[in-house]
Amino acid sequence: MSALFTPLTLRAVTLPNRVALAPMCQYSAGPDGLPTDWHRIHLGSRAVGGAGLILTEATAVVPEGRISPQDTGLWSDAHVDAWRPVTGFVAAQGAVPAVQLAHAGIKASTYRPWAGRGGVPDAEGGWTPVGPGAEPFLPDHREPTALDEAGIARVVSAFATAAGRAVDAGFGAVEIHAAHGYLLHEFLSPLTNHRTDGYGGDRTARMRLTLEVARAVRAAVGEQVPVLTRISATDWVEGGWTVEDSVVLAGELAAAGVDLVDASSGGAAARASIPVGPGYQVPLAARIRRDAGVLTGAVGLIVEPEQAEQIVAGGEADLVLLGRELLRDPYWPRRAAAKLGAHPGWPDQYARAF
Repeated sequence: MSALFTPLTLRAVTLPNRVALAPMCQYSAGPDGLPTDWHRIHLGSRAVGGAGLILTEATAVVPEGRISPQDTGLWSDAHVDAWRPVTGFVAAQGAVPAVQLAHAGIKASTYRPWAGRGGVPDAEGGWTPVGPGAEPFLPDHREPTALDEAGIARVVSAFATAAGRAVDAGFGAVEIHAAHGYLLHEFLSPLTNHRTDGYGGDRTARMRLTLEVARAVRAAVGEQVPVLTRISATDWVEGGWTVEDSVVLAGELAAAGVDLVDASSGGAAARASIPVGPGYQVPLAARIRRDAGVLTGAVGLIVEPEQAEQIVAGGEADLVLLGRELLRDPYWPRRAAAKLGAHPGWPDQYARAF
């Protein structure tokens, strides 16, 4: 029996296996953040390919929370209607559709990668970002406005409202994006949070916004829907957020109703010494799982079936999230299942090939 291809139950939802499509921005939304046929085909093909959990790209809870003007959103009923064909198709393939709810903070209003670098001006559809302070992430980014407490309260409310819309849109799970130098991570990390009010200073105060969002999202989706949170488990910079901080945060997230911590890393510092290599973030997921006693997901250069199997079978994580490998091969999960001796089958439409 392959550990990677055993089901995983989170509240009222059971994933058919432990392989997830990691959230990856496609920068291909229509006007006002509406998903398009690209998203239906991109996400749907990975569901046909056998991944048990299909996570969307970072999907903004407010217009100014988009990384680029071409990012998806979930801040209106129009978005609910646009997402339903996507979630319906994914679910029909036996996978669980999930949305990653996000706010880009000071990294917002930037060009999509193939269109340039730096901040997008108003004339090209850009806007003024917001964040914990008024420092831009990079010199060529737009200068942000520091959020006051009323603005922070609006962020919390926006996450909660978007989470409720996600359930209406057919998503079976919700992930809170608190990683990669975006808004919630900006508040967590001492590298980017220099506030002196109740949302800055010591670790407890810096965790406050993320935990408020987690509690609000849990209340919005009810008790049956799984809530995940992606964190950057370390900034990889001296004086930044550490894995020890993440262990504490993971315990608090679990108490707030989060079911699984998706352990990524980095993003708060423009220059960090990251030891990139196969499975380089797996020890972070393993440490959080062991010391905080929470379910975790591992991500980062997981490419071989045997590698993914060992991560789950060895108790380092409960879920593996594949990014670039699933871009290269949407059918990786089905090929991996065959290699590991599991036989989930292929869609009837494809059975003649196998």
